[in-house]
Amino acid sequence: MKLLFAVAVGGFLLLVCLMPGIVVAFDGPLPIKNQFPLSMYLLSPRYESPRLQDSLTLGLTYSSIYMVRKSRDYNVGLDLESAEFSLGLRKVILDSIELSAEVPVVVFTSGIMDDAINKYHEALGFGNYGRRNRPLNAFLFSVKEKGKTLIEGRDGYIGLGDIRLGIKTPLLTSDPLISVMLELELPTGSNPGAGIGSGGVDAGGSIMVGKDITNNLSAYGAVGVVFPGNYRGRETIGLRSYLHATTALQYDLSRPLLLIGQLTVQGAAFPDTQIPQIDRPAALFAIGARYKLDKNTIELSFIEDPNTSGAPDFSLNLLYKAVGKGTAE
Repeated sequence: MKLLFAVAVGGFLLLVCLMPGIVVAFDGPLPIKNQFPLSMYLLSPRYESPRLQDSLTLGLTYSSIYMVRKSRDYNVGLDLESAEFSLGLRKVILDSIELSAEVPVVVFTSGIMDDAINKYHEALGFGNYGRRNRPLNAFLFSVKEKGKTLIEGRDGYIGLGDIRLGIKTPLLTSDPLISVMLELELPTGSNPGAGIGSGGVDAGGSIMVGKDITNNLSAYGAVGVVFPGNYRGRETIGLRSYLHATTALQYDLSRPLLLIGQLTVQGAAFPDTQIPQIDRPAALFAIGARYKLDKNTIELSFIEDPNTSGAPDFSLNLLYKAVGKGTAE
């Protein structure tokens, strides 16, 4: 895990140290977010381009999650699938500041993917982590501490998640392009006791870098910190601040089609549960394609969890972005 974090941070630092080259044309990293139910509304990082732009985004992420573990004090059961729809808006003001807002709606279900995932794991030689000990497509979302229920999800429940607000400004507008971003996540979730929202105000900041390496290859890196508020579900849970980092490469396969590979590492926010799958940092490896339609784009990405901790078994992410005329070049 330390190696994964070092790779992500090292990629970020390498970008900063690169010699000046051509002006950045990087379109931005894959705008994925960790959909693990215990952290998805703790200001889980969603990375974006350091370039300022007016835009409207529509996103859909479908995830499969399985983790059934217990320790002396905690009993955690997660066997579910989730779908999150998000609406994002970004607006550039004063030519140097970007304001953003993101409104998510999420549903947790028993799903339909268990049999396919079991066969996928068998084909690639992956462990099933006890999946076969559970009935196919059965719903489980329960977090207990010393027998007391902290979170209890409901099959088929749909609700508004926590709304995210952000402000971004450039630090360097030449090459590499460097920006800093501050974010707040508001406790608008419809039911933190059922895992939708956290019930607390979360704050964080990140610094992001984009740079062209060749005419066809671009790179991106970012590091950040999050200070989550308490999780106010059925009981209040004190949370820890955490660090996160990502590094990404974009290859211009043809004029409209871009391929992107991305590695993200995210620290743990929950208190020490003595359950490694919760206490260890999460890692997400994503591959995706971005198809450009004039200024608008369509993206499709696939996300895996190489560290098998604090992240879904896999996620599929689909996003449409319409870029406005006020984009800062």
